[in-house]
Amino acid sequence: MKQLSFLDRHLTWWILGAIVVGLVLGKFLPFVPRALEGMAWGATNIPIAIGLMVMMYPPLAKANYRLMPKVFQNAKLVGFSLALNWIVGPVLMFGLAVVFLRDEPGYMSGLILIGLARCIAMVLVWNDLAEGNRELAAGLVAVNSLFQVVAYSFYAWLFMSELPAWLGIRSMALNVPMSLVAETVALYLGVPFVLGALSREVAIRNKGEEWFNREFVPRISPWTLVALLFTIVVMFSLKGDQILALPLDVLRVSLPLVLYFGLMFLVSMLLGRRMDACHADCTAVAFTASGNNFELAIAVAVAMFGIDSQQAFVGVVGPLIEVPALLVMVRVSRAFKQGS
Repeated sequence: MKQLSFLDRHLTWWILGAIVVGLVLGKFLPFVPRALEGMAWGATNIPIAIGLMVMMYPPLAKANYRLMPKVFQNAKLVGFSLALNWIVGPVLMFGLAVVFLRDEPGYMSGLILIGLARCIAMVLVWNDLAEGNRELAAGLVAVNSLFQVVAYSFYAWLFMSELPAWLGIRSMALNVPMSLVAETVALYLGVPFVLGALSREVAIRNKGEEWFNREFVPRISPWTLVALLFTIVVMFSLKGDQILALPLDVLRVSLPLVLYFGLMFLVSMLLGRRMDACHADCTAVAFTASGNNFELAIAVAVAMFGIDSQQAFVGVVGPLIEVPALLVMVRVSRAFKQGS
C-alpha cells in the first residue's frame, strides 16, 4: 500500500466520500442539482460528459503503443491474454449476470458493460505492486486500448441485444442499436484516445520519453480520479433520492463482481503457470485480464441509459469492489511467487 500514491491508496474512501458529498448536495442544496440539470445539450449533461472524457484521457495517453510490436513477439502469451480479455472475461460476466440478476435487466446490462470494458489504467499500478512484468503489462494495456476503440460497440450490441435473444432469455434482451453504442464509444473513448495518442507522440518528440514519464505523466495521472469523483458527485446529487432507496441492491451487484474478479485472476494465473510462463509474465497477464475500465462502462451507461439508470448505478458501485479485490490479488500473487 505504501507504494501507491496518496490518491490511489485511499481510492475506495474517496469514492465513498464523493457519494456522500453528492447525496448531501442533492438533499440540502437543491439549487446545485437544478443548476447542473440546466447545463445540458439535448439529452447530454455537459458537466458529466466533460468529466467522463477527462477520466479517459490519462490512461490512453500513458499507454505505450510502441511496445505492441515487441509484445507480439511472444505470440502464445499475447494470444492467451487476448482470449482471456475478449472471450473469457465477457462470457464470464455475462454468465454471472444471468445467474444473479436475471430478474433485473438494468443491473444485468450494467454488469455486462463492465465485463466488456477491459482495464487500461490502474492495472499497471497493481501489476507493479505484485512484481509483474512491466513491459508486458504496458504492451497488453496498449493492445486492449486499441481493441476497445475498435470492438467495444460491437461487443455491447452483441452481448446486450443479440446474445440474450439467441439464448432464449428474452426478458433480459435490450434493444441496443449498435450505431448508438458506436457513437457513444467514439465520443467518450475515441476522442480521448486520439488526444492521448497525439499528446504522447508530440511530447516525446519534443521533450523526450524521460521527460514525458518524469514530468508529464505525474501531472495528468490525478485527472482520472478527480474526474471520476466529480462525475460521481454530480450523478449522486442529481439522483441521490433514488439511490438511497436501493441499499440492498449494492449487495446484489457486489456479489457477482467479487466472484468475477476472483475467478478471472485465479484462472489467468493458474493457466499461465501451466503454460510454463514465468511468475512475472503470469502476473501481468492475470492483472490485465482481471481489471476493468469502469470509466468507459460509466460513460456508456450514462450516455445510453441516463444518469438515473440501473446501468449507471452498477458502474459507480464497480470501483468500490474492484479496488479492495485487486489489493487482495496483489497479496495472492506474491503468495504464488513465494510458493513457486
